[in-house]
Amino acid sequence: MDQRTEHQPWENLRDLVAADDIAGLKAFIDSLSPGEALRAIFYLSPEDRELVLTKLSPEEAAGLIEDIPDEHAADIIEQLPTGNAAAILNEMYSDDQADVLGEMNEEDAEAILAEMAPEEAKDARRLMQYEDDEAGGLMMTEVFAFEEDVSVKEVLERLSAASESGEVPQIREIYVISRWKRLIGVVRLNDIVLSRGTTPIADLVTPSSFVTPATKLDELAEMFDRSDISTLPVINPHARVIGVVTQEAVVEALNERAEEEYRKLQGIVGGDEIRTMPLLKRSRRRLSWLSINILLNIIAASVIALYEDTLSAVIALAVFLPIISDMSGCSGNQAVAVSMRELSLGLVKPREVLRVWGKEITVGVINGLSLGCLLGIAAWFWKENIYLSLVVASALALNTFVAVSIGGCVPLLLKHLGVDPAVASGPILTTVTDMCGFFLVLSIATLMLPLLLA
Repeated sequence: MDQRTEHQPWENLRDLVAADDIAGLKAFIDSLSPGEALRAIFYLSPEDRELVLTKLSPEEAAGLIEDIPDEHAADIIEQLPTGNAAAILNEMYSDDQADVLGEMNEEDAEAILAEMAPEEAKDARRLMQYEDDEAGGLMMTEVFAFEEDVSVKEVLERLSAASESGEVPQIREIYVISRWKRLIGVVRLNDIVLSRGTTPIADLVTPSSFVTPATKLDELAEMFDRSDISTLPVINPHARVIGVVTQEAVVEALNERAEEEYRKLQGIVGGDEIRTMPLLKRSRRRLSWLSINILLNIIAASVIALYEDTLSAVIALAVFLPIISDMSGCSGNQAVAVSMRELSLGLVKPREVLRVWGKEITVGVINGLSLGCLLGIAAWFWKENIYLSLVVASALALNTFVAVSIGGCVPLLLKHLGVDPAVASGPILTTVTDMCGFFLVLSIATLMLPLLLA
């Protein structure tokens, strides 16, 4: 039995590099699944990781790195000698090049760009100017575009040559352009394969949808949903094809956006995080959110201190305080989620805050009364005190109304102020619902204290 199979994959990589067994290193990496290879790379020390990547050919190293999230791929490439980093980026598709370079600090990115092939560097600089959620930021400049007088035979020969060299990804359609490089239309690959070799591709062309570099992610997704195309050409103001956006890139961008919003809502700010990142960097990112939250929670808890006598007199209220704040928070988070979704789809604008509030009021009244009644019934069965039931029921009903109002409106207000709603909505909602929940329970109980103690 091969002794390497008894070790962890990253240990095998380290041993193969130490033995300078390049052939064995390549063979072992090829034997790993993408997930196993990614795990092995991350478990290596920065020094061993650099050795592995520099022992491989640039093309092989690029294939290993392409599955790594952009921020972490940038961290890995920045640690390499500039020449090796440039050689690896030269082997990546243009959209991936721009994404990785965009995550680096400007000085490192410029140093690597200076070492890259001039044409590759030019494309990367152009793509880096666009936003991540625009067609320009998602497109690749490798495009199958042929002039209208080209025959089917010529197209197939050039496709075959490009496929063997690995210059372009798999595609299902090609684009036809005029002699002035302007878009004419699209031809399906299966139509080319089924046609005679002497047929001009102009005879097979059909009108093509197209986008501009400024086309937003959600619009791209809608265009792909409405058709069975796998790519969309990106044109400049002169109708010339400058790139292509793939459906795969759009789906990946949508997933990344959803994951990023989820991380922000959970308090992971400043970018993606994995546990192989430096300890202090991970701690600093988390503390930036947690330290604010602890201050806000202290403010919320101070409400309880103001009503210490009431709470001491009716100790049963302590049982319901976390229930009311938690249930109200859940209702508010539902409203936040809907507002965030509508903002991302462009279904609502920040100036429509009053309309959104009106919509949430109706939900808040219905759900608040329903939840209040359920909690009031539970209080009655526990203590058989109708006044305690009224206190907790009314407090939960009112706080639910407050929570959905805040949850629905705060993301819009934050967006209007230029603050990221995914990061700030959660702490604001939690603080206000806790403060209001505690205040409502204890203030109503204070007013009804003689009846509660009777």
